[in-house]
Amino acid sequence: MIRISQLKLDVGHTEGDLKTKICRVLRIKDEAILSYTRKKQSLDARKKPQLFYVYTVDVEVKNENELKKRIKRQNVSNIQFQPKEKAYFIEVRGVKPLAHRPVVIGTGPAGLFCGYELARLGYRPILLERGGSVDERLRDVEAFWNTGVLNTHSNVQFGEGGAGTFSDGKLNTLVHDSEGRNMRVLEIFVENGAPKEILYQNKPHIGTDILANVVKSMREYIISRGGEVRFHTQVIDLMTVEKEGVPRLSGLKVLNGISQAEKNILETENLETETAILAIGHSARDTFAMLKDLGVPMEAKSFAVGVRMEHPQSMVNLAQYGIEESPDLPPAAYKLTANLPNGRGVYTFCMCPGGYVVNASSEEKRLAVNGMSYHARDGINANSAVVVTVSPDDYESQGPDFDVLSGMEFQRRLEEAAYQAGKGSIPVQLFEDFCNNRPSLGASEILPQMKGGYTWGNVRAIFPEEIAESLEEGIRSFGKRLKGYDRTDAVVSGVESRTSSPVRVLRDETMQSRIRGLYPCGEGAGYAGGITSAAMDGLKVTEAIAAEYCVL
Repeated sequence: MIRISQLKLDVGHTEGDLKTKICRVLRIKDEAILSYTRKKQSLDARKKPQLFYVYTVDVEVKNENELKKRIKRQNVSNIQFQPKEKAYFIEVRGVKPLAHRPVVIGTGPAGLFCGYELARLGYRPILLERGGSVDERLRDVEAFWNTGVLNTHSNVQFGEGGAGTFSDGKLNTLVHDSEGRNMRVLEIFVENGAPKEILYQNKPHIGTDILANVVKSMREYIISRGGEVRFHTQVIDLMTVEKEGVPRLSGLKVLNGISQAEKNILETENLETETAILAIGHSARDTFAMLKDLGVPMEAKSFAVGVRMEHPQSMVNLAQYGIEESPDLPPAAYKLTANLPNGRGVYTFCMCPGGYVVNASSEEKRLAVNGMSYHARDGINANSAVVVTVSPDDYESQGPDFDVLSGMEFQRRLEEAAYQAGKGSIPVQLFEDFCNNRPSLGASEILPQMKGGYTWGNVRAIFPEEIAESLEEGIRSFGKRLKGYDRTDAVVSGVESRTSSPVRVLRDETMQSRIRGLYPCGEGAGYAGGITSAAMDGLKVTEAIAAEYCVL
């Protein structure tokens, strides 16, 4: 196998152009190539509007040994022979028998990927989801956006696939990955219907429309391997026993039938298990309260809050590419950060090219927003969260009753203010009016692209003044790096409050809580910050279980 890096071609190149480039670099004829595979693809926009795709490819050729000798003599730096890659593999090394099947609490990325690998290994896991199946959830969310009637158990935050299902579906991560978990996550996505291009793109994304089908396929695989997936099932208590002075999990008390249409058939069940993966997501506030009451060790952590900003996608394309649009280029993205004199960090988060701002509420009379793109990213606006880091110091000062859940209550206060500002709809404001702390009366050149109703008003009034000032200063700073970002008619909406979990559920090197057998996992437990990192954390927990327990 030969690996060639730094293959640069114009963005409008054909497949034949790539093959010709490979032949030219290796100085071989077309028929000498047996096969080639893209390993990486990135976009070089440093000389815009002249743009290039840059590839790393693996090539199989005839007479490789002869070619290897010739290339070594030429001392070519961008060619490797037999490149080493660490193949990800979970080995069942545990010898301790399980008396009951492992239970995964939550079917967001962390829980779903953990359940998927547990099923593949033969553990026959039981997955519990407080929301509905993805098809049911799509109907519930669409109904909420159209009518404003919220199902508190099946919405943008809760249901099969987790909050990431209603997002852009970005799959890049900054997590250091020496074990190959990132690639395994991408492979599982492709095994279940995602485009194969995500295996090599520098910034892969799927889109909410494709994610829904991928999630369903993963569930079907888990069931085919002897697993079980239960919807409308919420964990309301942990059962434990003391063994040698150490609390150990013995089971879960669950509430079955939790949907607004079926409240009359609610029933509780004691589900025996000595292993449970706590993958509850960042919005399971009632579960956080339950864990606190049970004495499960947790700590408050920093997170971020802010607004959604909308701009024309053509403006972002022009700033990033030097042209407003091209059939050979995807809608442009951006990532912006600023460190302010007051010590706060402001940054863009979950940027959605060609996307929509969505009402992502999950509690009555509280309103939160998020961003979402379909796979085509063909909406007329780009949107991104612009958020300010907040720490326990910020919400500790809000009152004398500070505890581990004070960050959660801080989020709730902002969401209540947002609900009131929009009278139940998404509150929206022009950036010029945000800076002047005055309500907006309507749009200028940019029309909001939103899922759910919106109302023009005063978004700035939602926030404590220091956070509002930081958002304004950060956005003005971004305008110096991306032309037009701070334009007066940019659309601001709020509140973006669910960037990450406000708590961390503590775990040790075996991935377990002080309650042995309880495995805090993913974004809700404070160990991830997006689809891919949450899924990777799910794989880490699978590894820990496979290291201790044998297959049933």
